[in-house]
Amino acid sequence: MKVRIGIDVGGTFTDAVAINSDTYELIGTVKTPTTHTAPEGVAAGIVRVLHEVMEQCGIKPAEVMFIAHGTTQATNALLEGDVAKVGIVTLGRGLEGAKSRSDTNMGSIELAAGKFLSTQNEYADTGSDDLLATVKGAVEQLLAKDCTSIVAAEAFSVDDPANENMTVQICTEDGIPGTATNDISKLYGLKIRTRTAVVNASIMPKMLEAANMTEKSIRDAGITSPLMVMRCDGGVMTVDEVRGRPILTILSGPAAGVAGALMYEKLTDGIFFEVGGTSTDISCVKDGKVMIQYAEVGGHKTYLNSLDVRTVGIGGGSMVQIKNGSAVDTGPRSAHIAGLEYEVYSDPDAIQNPRLTAIRPTPTDPDYACIECDGGVRVSLTMAGAANLAGYVKPGDYAFGNIEAARRAWRPLAESMGCTVEEAAKKVLGFAAEKNGKIAVQLMKDYQMDHRTTVFVGGGGGAAAVVPHLAETTGHKHRIAQNAPVISTIGVALAMVRDMVERTVTNPTEQDIISVRREAELKAIQSGAAPGTVEVSVEVDTQRNLVRAVAVGATELRSKNLMAKKLEKDALLKIAAENMETGTKSLEIVAENGSMHAIQYDKVVKKLFGLSKKITRPLRLIDEEGVIRLQKNNAWVLGATVENWEKQVAHLLEELTEYNDGGANMPNLYVVLGKRIIDLSGLQSDTQIYSLGNVELSGCGKKEKLIVAATKRIDA
Repeated sequence: MKVRIGIDVGGTFTDAVAINSDTYELIGTVKTPTTHTAPEGVAAGIVRVLHEVMEQCGIKPAEVMFIAHGTTQATNALLEGDVAKVGIVTLGRGLEGAKSRSDTNMGSIELAAGKFLSTQNEYADTGSDDLLATVKGAVEQLLAKDCTSIVAAEAFSVDDPANENMTVQICTEDGIPGTATNDISKLYGLKIRTRTAVVNASIMPKMLEAANMTEKSIRDAGITSPLMVMRCDGGVMTVDEVRGRPILTILSGPAAGVAGALMYEKLTDGIFFEVGGTSTDISCVKDGKVMIQYAEVGGHKTYLNSLDVRTVGIGGGSMVQIKNGSAVDTGPRSAHIAGLEYEVYSDPDAIQNPRLTAIRPTPTDPDYACIECDGGVRVSLTMAGAANLAGYVKPGDYAFGNIEAARRAWRPLAESMGCTVEEAAKKVLGFAAEKNGKIAVQLMKDYQMDHRTTVFVGGGGGAAAVVPHLAETTGHKHRIAQNAPVISTIGVALAMVRDMVERTVTNPTEQDIISVRREAELKAIQSGAAPGTVEVSVEVDTQRNLVRAVAVGATELRSKNLMAKKLEKDALLKIAAENMETGTKSLEIVAENGSMHAIQYDKVVKKLFGLSKKITRPLRLIDEEGVIRLQKNNAWVLGATVENWEKQVAHLLEELTEYNDGGANMPNLYVVLGKRIIDLSGLQSDTQIYSLGNVELSGCGKKEKLIVAATKRIDA
């Protein structure tokens, strides 16, 4: 048996899961307290859960073909100000060098309230007769100022990185952690690039120590598979990459949950809610891809691409705010902060003579509901209790508790409010839904999600306490993820290798695009992806003169998924009909390639009391297992082969390209090869489309069947 092991290092607990690599079946789970105070740090907890899960499941070291861990260490280091003092070597000459001096002067960067990252600067004139000696002198002066990590920064180093790389090489030879800005980002903008590199350098010493300890422990356990680490964009990278770019692990905790939803739930378009005891992390998946944005550190923009995750202070343990004996809000304080037990997980016999009292967990808090009982028993009224009482948590859900205990605890508040226990619970759930719903609606608006096809997916131990009621309130379909309590850890175990390259290019040529694509592919392979598994998507942003390539690959050439079951066409049509809210008789399979089916129908939308009508052609691209891989409101679809795909695309471009004062508005294009969707929608000319498409299709037989789909930009 081949096994994948995922380990998630949280602030309180370290979790491990073992998954059958062929079937994705969960074999076992283990939880242990996170070892912050151990001499080995969190590595001690990682080793402990690794040994426990292998022993519990009877796994031999040779059977572990993938092992990865997610960590909050980098995030916590920044929040707590546990960072190195960073020295910046600014490289330049003349007037440009003077500007670079100003752009690279970071001073003290505030990371959190009262927590600062200190920097010092030295200038190295690249016009000096002996640049090597000049740079060495600058590094020595920074070390004399107690800097323990170095950044090399030069304007336009993304075009010529030689001087920055030389500076880092000098540091490496002397055993000093060093970061070149061109290694962190390929974008112009020296100030932001330097800031990003400084944050990276500040956590390098601590992360290097942790990475070395963890890797040694994995090797000592007899596991030969390379250790992978979770990134903030939902992918993984080798521990060697972590040593050079630890900044990529910042905010990787929420990314692991989304990775689990993508791989385990096969989510196409949805809002993912990872619900803990105190808060909910909300993120967006569109066309099977996580939505990414530039992260901010201390309120300052960086060039770090991370998951767009928005956190709301609502969780399964959120307490009920009260005023004059009535519920007025939910959260953000949670029961464990107040040192109280959840009412719904208490013994009903302990809830005797319950009385409503007010408690302030911290001096500045408003009043929260606390139930005092005979015998000194005190419990909190919580979101989990409200959801259980209102019937949203089902037996088998992790959040399911003792409804009788919850009913007894909630009765004093309900009587004070003059309503039933269920009505009081629903009012409290309503307060929470308003907060979470506002964020979910904004995410859908930001990423132009279709309300009708966006599914709410819940993960985390508190998922059932939050998501079902929220989905009902907002009119969305929902589901709780399989093994929701450990979905983040599963995400670590199933994560793909991912890397991204962004370059500033004005009017990119065909060669520019292919070059960026190839660079991203090579970076993914360098990060641990098996060469034959890497898929690359390219986007050209003409407004920002940006070419972005995202490469995603597996750590191994995957064997067949034994859980995969091919469905008959009638079953596929039924799944599509349910998703599109229409009958199967109106649907037709307009194109197929052996692995994917394009299903459409004529949808008539009437306007002006029926006097006007519009016909659209919604598309669902569905694979042979019944997973919808792409969904569009109005699309044009053609069958094709590798031999004639350019001809079919040319037809769609001619029909769908729109012209205005800003020039040609190209349609979004997708070429489907097997189960792979080649996204050509970010390109700006037919030359770019044909060039990149041919790169992606190289090596395929001329007669291999394809599906070509297109949407107008406004219909996407």
